[in-house]
Amino acid sequence: MSAPPALTPPDPEALVELAGDVAGQAVRLLLDGLGRARVSVETKSSATDMVSEMDRAAEQLIVSALLAERPHDGMVGEEGSATDGTSGLRWVIDPLDGTTNYLYGHPGWAVSIAAEDAAGVVAGVVADAVHAEVFTATRLGGARRNGVPIACSTRDDLATALVGTGFGYGAERRRAQGEVLAGLLPRVRDIRRMGAAAVDLCSVACGRLDAFFEHGLAWWDLAAGALVATEAGAVVSSLDGGPMVSGSVLAAGPRLATPLRDLLRSLGAQNVP
Repeated sequence: MSAPPALTPPDPEALVELAGDVAGQAVRLLLDGLGRARVSVETKSSATDMVSEMDRAAEQLIVSALLAERPHDGMVGEEGSATDGTSGLRWVIDPLDGTTNYLYGHPGWAVSIAAEDAAGVVAGVVADAVHAEVFTATRLGGARRNGVPIACSTRDDLATALVGTGFGYGAERRRAQGEVLAGLLPRVRDIRRMGAAAVDLCSVACGRLDAFFEHGLAWWDLAAGALVATEAGAVVSSLDGGPMVSGSVLAAGPRLATPLRDLLRSLGAQNVP
């Protein structure tokens, strides 16, 4: 593939429009596959880490559609897509976040697509098919749900906070995460575990959750949803308080972020393997 001519930086809104259209195509494919998706299911890192033919089909659709419009961009996807690209823009794709929910017919799964440049994620889309909601954000441009601006919770009391989390696939990590939850649960209003980090981050963005944290996530789990949460006013960081990194995230309204981080640190959340 030849290098492109000198390119002007892409318009973030145009990237969101493209990602939203492509995510919609993937959602329709996945909805059509409901009911037959468990015919061909394999496992990856453990017996609980499932992947289906629909994960792979959705990723192939997304990559092909994006490259058709922007052939010089890089790609990285959960199911193995990896292209360096020459444009300076890379797409980060989770074609089916919440595979277990999808395979069992539970709500809480989504298509997540983010675009990142040298400065970080510039555009993000999370399409929650079951709720017919599309969350979008551009860097410094705000966050929206179905086109309507959204904002995170302003709650400041941990005791009345609804907190989301998730669990890893390995038995030892799950044991450690359970110990953290045992200490956290008496200190907050309640815990929710939906099973799709992208959806959870968007739930923080629109106030359905007051906070979310998890250890062990991949970058494609986080990229789009974290931008949506950030642009909705949430504080998004790693569990130790530094910048969010692949594997460690805490997202909360600005009044809850520090007290929740301090509590989780006292419970050893940052030491989960």
